[in-house]
Amino acid sequence: MSYDVHAVRAQIPALKSGSARFDAPGGTQTPQPVIDAVVDALAHPLAVRGTQNEGERNAEAIVLGARSALADLLGADPRGIVFGRSSTQLTYDLARTLAKNWGPGDEVVVSRLDHDANIRPWIQAAEAVGASVRWADFDPYSTELTAHHVADALSDRTRLVAVTGASNLVGTRPDLPAIADLVHRAGALLHVDAVHLAAHAPVELAAVGADFLVCSPYKFLGPHLGVLASRPELLETLHPDKLLPSTDAVPERLELGTLPYESLAAARAAVDFLATLAPAATPATASRRERLAAAFEAIETHEDALRVRIETGLAALDGITVRSRAALRTPTLLLTFPGRSAADASRHLAARGVDAPAGSFYALEASRHLGLGDGGGLRVGLAPYSSEEDADRLLDALADYLTATPVRA
Repeated sequence: MSYDVHAVRAQIPALKSGSARFDAPGGTQTPQPVIDAVVDALAHPLAVRGTQNEGERNAEAIVLGARSALADLLGADPRGIVFGRSSTQLTYDLARTLAKNWGPGDEVVVSRLDHDANIRPWIQAAEAVGASVRWADFDPYSTELTAHHVADALSDRTRLVAVTGASNLVGTRPDLPAIADLVHRAGALLHVDAVHLAAHAPVELAAVGADFLVCSPYKFLGPHLGVLASRPELLETLHPDKLLPSTDAVPERLELGTLPYESLAAARAAVDFLATLAPAATPATASRRERLAAAFEAIETHEDALRVRIETGLAALDGITVRSRAALRTPTLLLTFPGRSAADASRHLAARGVDAPAGSFYALEASRHLGLGDGGGLRVGLAPYSSEEDADRLLDALADYLTATPVRA
């Protein structure tokens, strides 16, 4: 399948800076159509949602358009799409709401592979009501988190399991349908953090098996925003704290205050942009969901080829350990340098126009379980705009770092 990365790059103004960017897991650069959507939303009348005047109608159209776009991206019902400031905020809100029905004797399960945003909200919500927390570990060598790891933590008291769709630290993609089957047979709910997954692979709520799923558009060429997807009938059972005059309708009952219309317009534009990335693979009559499926197939093929190119180059360099080893993973590599500092490597690369940050990236439990403490490693993350030239610049800069930096005794 043909994928024109240079045509993609030409639509992203920030790439004109000249840096080779491998920091996409922390946030991608923004295409011009997404930028234009922000400007267009703010350049026209806006008001509280309604139908009485142009500003109200514009706001209503933006919100409904964004719900439809994110529903297409996530294979969900638009009535089950909830917007918030961030995925972290949405997870905290959901955890506090669900915990109203928990108490002593109840258990929640969290995974050591996860970003802390899918760990701490659940731990703190459980602690507040006297519920217990159990941990699902992962294999620190293979970096695999399997259904067996989750099964070991389940009991007949489990109320909810929180697990990542893909590790933002090492890229591991757990077998979500297998995990979901175990969780549901135990009578529990499954919350999936798909913030990293949704940037690299197609997602369908029902196929994944998630009862709740969160993602962040700024990880896939969009604005800073959080999205929660669920079944509308499940959202109807939730009773979050909210203002008395605010609507009790779903999904609005879970959205606090006036929504950021310009960000919602940009989120829709990001989804629409993604849907254009494999034009030759879909007929003109294809739905947006079908075009997104073709686009993600092309993106995965492109990113995986670059990952292999980088891994092949890394294998020729002495002094680098690749920590990302799962059989199924995103194009995300965590590198460590025995006797050298990942933070120093990051600074060395930045001085040469190669942006690859170092740290644990809020995946503290994963970093510690890997034996890396809170320092983590150097993370190399690919995006739809990553190119072969970028990959070669990275490898050259890493080789230069190893040559220029002596090993500490």
